[in-house]
Amino acid sequence: MWRAEARRGLAAALVLICAPVMATALDCSQTRFEEVSYTVCKVDAVQSDLRVFLHDAETGRVLGNFRRVADQLRARGETLVFAMNAGMYHPDRSPVGHYVEDGEEITPVVTAGSEGNFGLLPNGIFCIRDQRADVIETRRFLRKAPACRHATQSGPMLVIDGDLHPRFLAHSTTAFIRNGVGTSNDGRKVWFVIADDGVNFHGFGRFFRDVLGADQALYLDGNRSRLYAPDLSRNDLGLPMGPIVGVVTKAE
Repeated sequence: MWRAEARRGLAAALVLICAPVMATALDCSQTRFEEVSYTVCKVDAVQSDLRVFLHDAETGRVLGNFRRVADQLRARGETLVFAMNAGMYHPDRSPVGHYVEDGEEITPVVTAGSEGNFGLLPNGIFCIRDQRADVIETRRFLRKAPACRHATQSGPMLVIDGDLHPRFLAHSTTAFIRNGVGTSNDGRKVWFVIADDGVNFHGFGRFFRDVLGADQALYLDGNRSRLYAPDLSRNDLGLPMGPIVGVVTKAE
């Protein structure tokens, strides 16, 4: 009797020891791929409160940096636990493409090609909905017309249905610090990535596809790329930004 109970107790203990640890809602880490250093912040869209930020709620001025976003949230009893620049912007820091914040459309979808990275079609939209987030190629986005609570458009697409953007060149010598976002097909996993060394589009896209397994990924910007990740003691400084994407929690 005692031995049977002891065996059951031991088995229960082993189950607890061997059980997988529940994935955290936010996990930031550093890795290397083909001699390039990357910082990756993986977000669980089901467990996390993902938002985009542009204007100060009281003054209407562009927030422009992580500190102002954090200060605005702190006044509401909330904490910014991760942030990254979230797309290209005009000299007045207004979004170049589609932008939606808390259900309000600030800028419509842009479909025309143009010079520069944004106009290197196809481009795409990062769409945040309840308990999911998706990178969606722009023409597909217009067909599906998802109701995004938050959204930001940028370009070019890095990965489209598991394929690299058709205009990327493997041996391009144009290498910059770059940042982007990728998503899983179920909309739950979101990878925010910044290359800490110079990388071309082809290498950056392959990191999302071949290392992270993202079937859809979108370029956000280059050179102006910045990251706020307190767990890594990182708060990048630089010129004022336009759109910012972040993860918010209730203040403890």
